[in-house]
Amino acid sequence: MFTIGDFARHGRVSVRMLRHYDTTGLLRPARVDPATGYRFYTAAQLARLNRVIALKDLGFTLLQVQQILDEKVTAEELRAMLRLRRAELETSMTTTAARLTQVEARLRSIESEGQMPSNDVVLKTLPSVRVAELTGSAPDFTAITPVIQPLFGELLRHLAAAGITPSGPAVAYYEDAPDGGILVHAGVEVTAPLGEDDRLRIVDLPPVEQAATIMHHGSMETVLPTVQALGHWIDANGYRSAGYPREISLSCEGDHDGWVTELQEPVNKLA
Repeated sequence: MFTIGDFARHGRVSVRMLRHYDTTGLLRPARVDPATGYRFYTAAQLARLNRVIALKDLGFTLLQVQQILDEKVTAEELRAMLRLRRAELETSMTTTAARLTQVEARLRSIESEGQMPSNDVVLKTLPSVRVAELTGSAPDFTAITPVIQPLFGELLRHLAAAGITPSGPAVAYYEDAPDGGILVHAGVEVTAPLGEDDRLRIVDLPPVEQAATIMHHGSMETVLPTVQALGHWIDANGYRSAGYPREISLSCEGDHDGWVTELQEPVNKLA
């Protein structure tokens, strides 16, 4: 048998926690010395301890843990719960990391106020381009990344299944949704015939008479300073924005810091 200290070390918990579990009835010692009050545990009790900790990590209260254990949850059922919780935590971590990146980009924009480059913006006429695309929706631009990344992965799988080979770069563009959110279009240039099924659409994006364009270097999660530099140029040079900029992925190999994306914002000259 183990002393409470030895059992705590093997279970990777504190002695204080084991005493609390004893008090609440979650994990009673196998034996308590009547003379000294010392608690003793068996190795077999590690299984119950593992379940208690796992269920706590899933977010259950101690009362709920007690009820679940009393119902004799199986190891497979517990594994399923843990897998679900792991997926939730991974999603939460991804979302938090994206938010931190966006905060950093916002801070860089603040720090560079009054120093926005203007000589990097080029006016262009954009020809019509044919793209195969999938569409999703996001509540706002802070939630674009977790929407568009899976869309591009799904798009490539659809193209492979349809035997369609991309003929040019990836193209992302956005529209206002009727509910106030953002319609997210993840596409890639193709030469396939026009058409659509329940998910995949092949469409021609219309030509743009004038677009203010600028190159962004790095992950799209850090694009804010580049977008705002483009906005400053448009305002300072007597133009008005005519829609969201398209994002043309010119290079997306290797580390995100090496990515190159051209932003193409349609503009009209002010009278």
